[in-house]
Amino acid sequence: MPYETSQVPAAHWLQQTALCTASVAPATLDWLFDEGSLTRRLTQLSADHFSVTPLYEGWQTLRADECLALGLAPGSEGWVREVYLRGHDQPWVFARSVAGRAALSGDGLDLEALGSRSLGELLFCAQGFARQAIEVCRYPAAWLPAANAEPQLWARRSRFDRDALGVLVAEIFLPALWQAADTPEVR
Repeated sequence: MPYETSQVPAAHWLQQTALCTASVAPATLDWLFDEGSLTRRLTQLSADHFSVTPLYEGWQTLRADECLALGLAPGSEGWVREVYLRGHDQPWVFARSVAGRAALSGDGLDLEALGSRSLGELLFCAQGFARQAIEVCRYPAAWLPAANAEPQLWARRSRFDRDALGVLVAEIFLPALWQAADTPEVR
């Protein structure tokens, strides 16, 4: 089962122009707003000791903030994929990716077949995907796996569009990443 609950207040997602960046370390901002592939960056940081561990994949009702970001009616059903992005076998990032059922069915992108491959790498390599603006927030602890349910972890998300298909990818940076990157996280 995914790690979210509808009783949790929605996250307040902000674009970089609306974020008070003076209170955030420059190295943290670099990770949050890097427009390149996070998979490639994590692979480089881990000296090729990168892996993806699927936690949950399946159809479910999307959260209200996800429906809004994808332009879907509230309560729409979509494909949800939750994974750990790992470096040296440590969870560095918790990622949640969602796409609406109708748009996904019409596009032919087979998210069910990804297994332990990175969705981000697929989105950066597949033809026709355009990335929209990156938004950031302090992610609700209740939406994280119990082992990582810490309050106020930095998260980012962006929508990748191809024709009628929108795939919303949220990446939550776990404390082990900041340690590996030798970047003090400012809380």
